[in-house]
Amino acid sequence: MSLTSRLPSLTWRAGGLALLAAVAAGLVGCGSSKPSPASLERFTPAVKLQIDWSHRIDGIDGPMSMVVVGDQVISASSDGEVQALALADGRPQWKLDTRTDLSALVGSDGKHVAVVSQDNDLLVFDRTQADPGKPLWRERQPGRVLTAPLVAGERVFVEGVDRSVRAYDAQDGRWLWQYQRPGGEPLSLGTSVVLAAYRDTLLTAQGSRLVGLDPSKGTVRFDVNVGSPRGTNEVERLADLVGPMARLPDDKACLRVFQLSVACVDLLRGSVLWSRPQSGPQAVGADGQWLVGADGADRLTAWRTDSGDFAWRTDRFTYRGLSAPAMWRDKVVVGDRDGYLHLLQAADGSNAARIELDGALATAPRVVGDKLIVVTRKGTVYALSVH
Repeated sequence: MSLTSRLPSLTWRAGGLALLAAVAAGLVGCGSSKPSPASLERFTPAVKLQIDWSHRIDGIDGPMSMVVVGDQVISASSDGEVQALALADGRPQWKLDTRTDLSALVGSDGKHVAVVSQDNDLLVFDRTQADPGKPLWRERQPGRVLTAPLVAGERVFVEGVDRSVRAYDAQDGRWLWQYQRPGGEPLSLGTSVVLAAYRDTLLTAQGSRLVGLDPSKGTVRFDVNVGSPRGTNEVERLADLVGPMARLPDDKACLRVFQLSVACVDLLRGSVLWSRPQSGPQAVGADGQWLVGADGADRLTAWRTDSGDFAWRTDRFTYRGLSAPAMWRDKVVVGDRDGYLHLLQAADGSNAARIELDGALATAPRVVGDKLIVVTRKGTVYALSVH
């Protein structure tokens, strides 16, 4: 059997060139027939999951990041449209057209908007300008970019598939610094990886290592090995940190090491708290009590975030193409490729509610206050609530 249809691509770096290649079927299975997805169970909902508002822009082909700044939700489409919606009711607040197809979308601090084009140009816009569709500045990147740029502290940070991290001044595009950990594996994951801000530290994925950088200088503050790659060749040793990571209270976070494990880390000390083996391609969801992740066959497993102790596992969604999950109150929320959004009890994994959207999720669900915000591949932003 093969799961290649739902795995990200791999990027091979040789002689400074980046080439995209499909994941070999032998990485995850054997044969050519696709396994049948599990049928959805009938159940009596424990709560009511309802759509408060929805708004559609356009489709999303590859990895994307949704940004929530203040009372606005900012999303983008692969053909270059960026739009901010009011968190309260979904009314459009502003929009701009980047006038180009995008490979990495979208980063914003509410004023500056950053995307990367299919031609590898980092484009930064100032939405307050008279012509917000005219780039404030642009900078050609040395290779392909799939992780959304991060805009924070008047700087723009971008990480390429070669794992190089570059920093620019947000206002004038002045190049500040570049970092790339030496001795990395030549193969990298062709999808979005961890690139995030933590207090005054920039967090970046360097293979299976989480590196904390000084955002003003690019110097290393900590470098922690989240998982030790295994295998005899580059494909077997591939172990990038899949984004987004799940932030927890008390300076902690949990994340996925592709095809290897899930783990929780102490960001203040730069150390791994615990790690458990699980081979899977999607990011994890976590809160102060539970971490939940799906393996390559879409079996969901939960662990306690304080200790890593096993809590439960369910195979009710096998081969349904699950998204990254999220923790919402005392529930787990996860989407599937058919457009169903599933709500499970966090304590035992039992079904709580289900709702059908217009397509599969394009990125991990985002919890903002009492609302759940999701974006589908068709470009529809939904705000949902539980009653």
